[in-house]
Formats: sequence, structure tokens, C-alpha cells
Amino acid sequence: MSRTAIDGARIFDGETFHQDHALLLEGDRIAGLCRAGEIPSDAEVVKADGLTIAPGFIDLQVNGGGGVLFNNDPTVGGIARICAAHAQYGTTSLLVTLITDTPELTATAIAAGVESQSVHVPGYLGLHIEGPHLSLARKGTHDPALIRPMAPEDLERLRAAGGRFGEALITVAPESVTPGQVRALVAAGYKVSLGHTDSTAQTVLAYVEAGASLVTHLFNAMSQLGNREPGVVGAALSSGALSCGLIADGFHVDPISMSVALKAKQGPGRIFLVTDSMSTIGSDDDGLVLNGRQVYRGGGRLTLADGTLAGADIDMLSCVRNAHHMLGLDLGEALRMASLYPADAIGARHKGRIAVGCDADFVMLGPDLTLHSTYIAGKRVFGTSPQKERAS
Repeated sequence: MSRTAIDGARIFDGETFHQDHALLLEGDRIAGLCRAGEIPSDAEVVKADGLTIAPGFIDLQVNGGGGVLFNNDPTVGGIARICAAHAQYGTTSLLVTLITDTPELTATAIAAGVESQSVHVPGYLGLHIEGPHLSLARKGTHDPALIRPMAPEDLERLRAAGGRFGEALITVAPESVTPGQVRALVAAGYKVSLGHTDSTAQTVLAYVEAGASLVTHLFNAMSQLGNREPGVVGAALSSGALSCGLIADGFHVDPISMSVALKAKQGPGRIFLVTDSMSTIGSDDDGLVLNGRQVYRGGGRLTLADGTLAGADIDMLSCVRNAHHMLGLDLGEALRMASLYPADAIGARHKGRIAVGCDADFVMLGPDLTLHSTYIAGKRVFGTSPQKERAS
């Protein structure tokens, strides 16, 4: 098996920064770190002077990219275009997200996920099924005509597909699913996230007992933290069993609220970054169509005609920059929120870190968090090719 050593870069392994070390790769896996003067003689050396290497970004909520919205193109080709678009911004693994739609289209999307898993589409990690089992009171941009309680046939369809399309995440609301259904989904291999819900904090905690372990886009489309009713937000921040996605575009959540949440969050569950991006990422499109409704792009936002936010127009690298600069987080923590924390939230221990045996998914960053190149499974899929030489 071929061995590669990337030398000259500062390396962030997900926990710690390393200077004067080289990153060792064997095929599609990370073989470890070594001192710069101890590179194996049989390794091909890639020089990366002045760059920073960090684990590739992991996005658990991607509705589209490259001009493709998954709801409108639920195919392997559509998934491949979405993944390729986000690789331009450092995302090496993502959950392609299906927004509330018909049972027929949901079945088609799941089939596309199964095939994408079998053919190893670069960057494809699995599916995030967001709806249709949500609350009408907190529907957001989801089509109210398609929102409905989970029926036995819905549960059976999901259970039959569990484990076949990669990592499986589903967003549901307690208003539309029962604790027993949550337990069945968890048993079938799904990570269950609570979102688009007007539930009380006590209800949320009851669903945590049933197996729910995440909260979808914290603050958005959920009951807020109040003085007498903590709501979903209060439960999410106080429960260490819950990990929470956060859209850090500055529009979905005010920076003050983001900072307060980060200080308040109880572990071991963490707040991690998601983009909730639509088809506009990696394209010049001025909008898109979702469930027959026009979504308008402008000023860094995506909205329906009535001004309702309709997903986000941001990439993960920009979210990392915002976490670092807008929120004042140190660079390591901003990078963890885009890699280590989402990996841990779904139990993907082979992702989100630079360690022996992990997938060789990483980014090379230049000054001011510019993207130099993106690597998936040890192969450069976007960016500039560094200089190569043989070890002496």
C-alpha cells in the first residue's frame, strides 16, 4: 500500500495543534503523525509549508448544493453533485437532507441513498430525513400540506431502510411521533433529532429517555427559553444527552444568542455547526423552487415570498470563520464544531479527527482560513496540488 507524508504544515488533530510534524497516510486511512525528521524513507513526501491541516468538515444538514436541491433531484447523480459542491468549502462528509415531502418521494430518496452508499460517492455519509412528522405550529419553511403524524407504514418503511444508506438521522417532533416510535427508530439504527416542535422542556426530556439524542438547528423552529417554561431551547442546553446543530450565518440566530448558548450548554453533548444549505451553494442561482414555492436569494439569505427563512445560503468554511471571528472562539474550538463534534453526535468515530486508522479526510487551510485543498479518503478532490518529492 502506498504511503504519503505531508510535511511542513501545522496539524490540528481535532484536539491539539502540532508543529514540526508530518501527517502519514496509507491509502485511504491516516497512519499517524511523525516528527518531521523521521519520515519513513519509502513515503512520498508532499510539502505543505505555511498551511494548516485540519480534519475535514462534517455537515449533518445539507439540503442541496451545486444547483441541486435533493428534494428536486433525489438521485445518485444529484447526491454526487451536492457532495462535490460542498467539497469546494472543506466539507468531506455530509448527510444529504430531505425536507418534508410525499411518501413516494421519500422512498425514492432513500433508494438513492442506498445506491450512493454502495457505490461510495465521495463525501456521502448518509441521509438526514427532516420531516414530514413535525409540528404545524413550528413548520418553518416545510409545506404544511405535507406535514403529518407518523403512521405504522411510515415507521416500517424507515425500519426496513435502516443501516442500508449509511449514517441515518431523522428529525421529528413529539407532536407527530410517539416515544415508542422513537425507540423503534433508534433500535433500527437511526439517530433521532427533535426539531420543528413547540414542545415543553419536560416533553423533550421524556423523548430523550426514549432515545432522542440531537436537536435540529437550535433556536430555529422550536419553543424558546422562557422564565417559567424552558422550552426546547432550555431542555437542549441543560441536557447533556443532547447534541445540537447550529446555523452560524448570523441570520438564523443572533450572535449574542449563539454565544450565550455555547457558554450554557451542558455536556457531554455539544453544539456543532450545520449549514442547512440549499442548492445555491456553489452556484450562481438567484433562487430555487421548494415544494412548488419560489425561494428567493439575496443579502446572504434565502426566503419565501413572505420573508420566512428557507434554509441557508452559507457553506461550512464560512460557518467556521463566523464561529472564530464573529463569536470569538479560538480556532481549535471553531474547527471542532465543524468536525469532531458532529462526528461524535452521530457516532462516526472514524471521522472528525486525525488519528491512526481514521478516514484520511482533511483540509489544508491557508492564512485567514482560506481553503487551499480538500482531501477525501486520501485523495485530493478540490484545490491546489502541493509539491511532491521522495523522502531522503
